[in-house]
Amino acid sequence: MANRLAGETSPYLLQHKDNPVDWHPWGEEALARARDEDRPILLSIGYSACHWCHVMERESFEDDATAELMNARFVPIKLDREERPDIDSIYMEACQAMTGAGGWPLNVFLTPEQVPFYAGTYFPPEPRHGSPSWRQVLEAVADAWDERKDEIRAGGDRIAERLRGGALLQPSAEPMSPAALDGAVAELRRLHDRANGGFGGAPKFPPASALEFLMRRGETEVPLHTLRAMAAGGIHDQVGGGFARYSVDARWLVPHFEKMLYDNALLARAYLHGWQVSGDPLLREVTESTLDWMLREMRGPEGGFYSALDADSEGVEGRFYVWTLNQLRDVLGDDADEAASWFGATERGNFEGANILTRGEGSPAALPDWRGRLYAVREQRVWPGLDDKRLTSWNALAIAALAEAGAVLEREDHLDAARAAAEFVLSGLRDGDGRLLRSWKDGRGRLNAYLEDHAFLLEALITLYESTFEPRWFGAARELADTMIERFADDERGGFFETSEDHEQLVARRKDLEDHPIPSGNASAALGLLRLAALTGEHDYERRGISVLRLLHEVAPRHPQAFGHLLQALDFHLSPTREVALVGDDIRPLERVVRGTFRPGIVVAGGREDGVPLLRDRHPVDGRAAAYVCEHFACKAPVTDPEELERLLS
Repeated sequence: MANRLAGETSPYLLQHKDNPVDWHPWGEEALARARDEDRPILLSIGYSACHWCHVMERESFEDDATAELMNARFVPIKLDREERPDIDSIYMEACQAMTGAGGWPLNVFLTPEQVPFYAGTYFPPEPRHGSPSWRQVLEAVADAWDERKDEIRAGGDRIAERLRGGALLQPSAEPMSPAALDGAVAELRRLHDRANGGFGGAPKFPPASALEFLMRRGETEVPLHTLRAMAAGGIHDQVGGGFARYSVDARWLVPHFEKMLYDNALLARAYLHGWQVSGDPLLREVTESTLDWMLREMRGPEGGFYSALDADSEGVEGRFYVWTLNQLRDVLGDDADEAASWFGATERGNFEGANILTRGEGSPAALPDWRGRLYAVREQRVWPGLDDKRLTSWNALAIAALAEAGAVLEREDHLDAARAAAEFVLSGLRDGDGRLLRSWKDGRGRLNAYLEDHAFLLEALITLYESTFEPRWFGAARELADTMIERFADDERGGFFETSEDHEQLVARRKDLEDHPIPSGNASAALGLLRLAALTGEHDYERRGISVLRLLHEVAPRHPQAFGHLLQALDFHLSPTREVALVGDDIRPLERVVRGTFRPGIVVAGGREDGVPLLRDRHPVDGRAAAYVCEHFACKAPVTDPEELERLLS
């Protein structure tokens, strides 16, 4: 018999609907029950592609005796962290403060007032390696509540205040300095793994935002080394394209096989910019294969993008992706030995007797054929589970990647996909009052959108406008920026809250600040507003963007791995910014100059004025398409020759 999760749309929650645990979704019914019965809440948080979440479900949540204990002594709540990042961030910070570590599954015990008093991640069914069993934890926590609930509650207000985290930061009056950005570059160089690329040791996550920051500052050695190393490793799907979420080793060889939309969108742009600064055809190839994978395997029929592919298939992690040498021979026949050598495949294998394919040197002429034949066979295997909910923020990352790559590489199919996804988000992810929603599945949008949804979409719409010069995207960006300021801004300290002013009241109202593994809502809001200010000349957008920088400009350069996107916004603010207006009937030759290399300090408008301030009173010259290069809306004389424009922008 299904539990109370049966009516949910989240694939993660639906995975648990047949557990004997009496799971509730987060909501007033569960919270009221905890208050009325004065019973602690057991909040278990995960996501559909989480391997250890599946393990704990099989070991404990599907066990009748364990479920009986959970049901008898707690109000059990299951939460999809991707749908509710506001709740996840509160209790992940609590877990890290209590234990010094975090991760998923995240299991937190709360008072009926939602204050955490014990937390942990994965617990085994039996005591193991110094860890208590899950049942031991349940019994100890329940006993503690029964015997000492007044003591547990006594520190609730103090804990709740601490959980506000970054919302307690005060803006700094110290001047912002480019020297601090140079220090951040130096620190990332110091942390760089010179042997394998990336930063630090295992496990190793793709550091897209930090690489982007380095390329903005003109540092190419570290990002190019890292991009090439990841492209050659097992973290990169050498057959179907796209990247796994992280590598369990320092060499990018053995991935944790789940594939997330957000990683691939961020990495596609990083590879695009790497190609722009280096001309390395490998980086362009990876850009296109990653985006093509998104379009082939992650795109819904309405134009939105799914969230993730699981690590497991048939209950085994990685089975879908690995190959024995005999399997390669069966598929590739006479080409198998050459292909196996290039893919690094051996008889013994490099992963539980099979091979995670890696990339050899060069690009053999037969490589597209090898990949096509292997993909056709792999396609017939049992696929990993698909999390097919569409999230606004992650779709926004996909829109931005497709739009910019489509414009730079002149891939009209990528531009069309970006347009379709933007149309889907702007229409399908709205409530009856026109407000943005977080999640969409089975034809229905739900849940209030967060700061990151608004901020990522703001950046995406600006990028889509700059990539297509269609004024509708510019108008949507301005409207979204105004809404974000109205509903999320902190007028007292600056920056933005994670949740809107009319959001459900939680134990703390927080600000998301760190850019790992995806940009924070605040960093994205800052960069989006600063770019919009450069396109519009509106000082208030700039002021709001700077208010984020004032909270973090001292701490971010000291911890550049954690603030890669924020450092990009700070660099945009401190570096010379140029506005480029392209007008006339045939602006493509001039447009190619602007897009011909990585120019992060430029905003560009083109085509019809139609409400775009940068295009106001800009006209062709003697009937020829013209480019106006401006700073703070003060423009040099227009040029019509692409070579002249290149000189102005160099």
